[in-house]
Amino acid sequence: MLYVCPTPIGNLEDITLRTLRVLKEVDLVLAEDTRHTGQLLHHFEISQPLESLHEHNEKEKTHRILELLMQGKKIALVSDAGMPGISDPGSFLIREVIEAGLPLEVLPGANAALVGYLQSGFSSPHFLFYGFLPRRKKDRTLALEGLKDQSCPIIFYEAPHRLLAMLADLLAVLGDRQISVSRELTKKFEETLRGSVSELLAHFTAERPRGEFVLTVAGRVPDDTENKDEDDILHLLKHLLDSGLSRRSAVQQVSEKYRLPKNLVYELALKITPEG
Repeated sequence: MLYVCPTPIGNLEDITLRTLRVLKEVDLVLAEDTRHTGQLLHHFEISQPLESLHEHNEKEKTHRILELLMQGKKIALVSDAGMPGISDPGSFLIREVIEAGLPLEVLPGANAALVGYLQSGFSSPHFLFYGFLPRRKKDRTLALEGLKDQSCPIIFYEAPHRLLAMLADLLAVLGDRQISVSRELTKKFEETLRGSVSELLAHFTAERPRGEFVLTVAGRVPDDTENKDEDDILHLLKHLLDSGLSRRSAVQQVSEKYRLPKNLVYELALKITPEG
C-alpha cells in the first residue's frame, strides 16, 4: 500500500493523528528532502527508514518502489510541506501505482492553496488552482494569456525571488485586478495583504519579499459591454439614425448613454442601414 501523507505547511500542530499513525506503521517513508522530513519525524519520535524521492530521481526510483509495493510493503509518500503531488514531487509515482493496479490511499491534511484562498475573502463558490507559473517571462506571459478570461478566482504559488516579476506580468496581462497575497502560512510571521495588483506590486517593491507565497487573483469581471443587451443598443442606434443623426453623432450619444467604448458602438452601427 502506498499512503500519500500531507505534512504541515508550517505549524507542526496541523499534522493529523491519522498521518502520525501511518508514518509509525509503514516500512519506508519517501521524502522530498530527507533532512527536512527527518526533523519532522524526530519531533514526533518516529524512526522509520527514510529515502529521498524528488523531481530529479522520481522516475528512476519508481520501478523499485513498485516492486516493494508488490511484495506487500507499506510505504508513505511525503513532501516538504502540504500534499505530495500538488506542485510537489509524487504525481508520477502516484500515476504509476494506479496503472499497476496497486493499492493507494490518500490522506487528507494541510494544503496551502485552500488556506490562501479562504484568506483572500473572495466569495466565489468556484476557483482555479494553477500552482507555479513558468519561470521564463515569455512562457509566463503565454500562460497568463490563457487564463485571462477565467471568471473565477485563480490560485498561484510563487517563490520570493520571482514574486515581483510575476506581479508585474499579472498587471500587464490580466490588468489591475483585486488580489490577495499570503506568505508564510501557519508560521510565526504569517501575513496576508489584499488590494489591487498595482498596490501590492508597489508594496513588495519597497519591501523585499520573504517566505513562500500563495496568491489569489480575482477572476475576470465582465466589462460594461457584456452587461448591456445588444438588441437594446442596436434599437437605439437605429432610432437615432432613422431620425436623421449622422452615424458619428449616433455613436457618440449611445457611447455616452451606455458608457461603452466608441469603437465597439461604431462596429454595431455599421450593421444598421437607416431607412430612406
